Amino acid sequence: MAKRGDVGRYGEQVKYLCGAACPVGNRVRRRQNHPPPMASTSSKEIYILGLTHQGKAFRPSDWSERLAGVMAQFRPGGTQPGSHIAYSPWCVPSSVGDVKCIIVHPDLRDYDVMAWDFCLNFARDNDLQTSEGLPRLSE
Repeated sequence: MAKRGDVGRYGEQVKYLCGAACPVGNRVRRRQNHPPPMASTSSKEIYILGLTHQGKAFRPSDWSERLAGVMAQFRPGGTQPGSHIAYSPWCVPSSVGDVKCIIVHPDLRDYDVMAWDFCLNFARDNDLQTSEGLPRLSE
């Protein structure tokens, strides 16, 4: 288990301990051997849908609000007093039809690549469907 002051996986200093999967919030440069992000470097928003690749609904039902809450600290101008109360404009819960989703703006990647990777790795680890731009869902 990491302790405050330790050096993290990507060379950042551990400041906050809020769970194994929580991004630290440090803005650091990636090492050369760090794998590239899951999505391309286009400027389109990434939609992470609450559907697995098998078509099953992702649970818990409030997953998008939880993920957006974790990402609330990543915002233009950095963390401000009370900013944890509102969602970041770069990671917003939404829905497409009846499917819950998270819209991840590409500016998040420019601000903090580890936060960007956290969102995309969340989708990959949970086998969630992703789309660049507004997805078209089959009925």
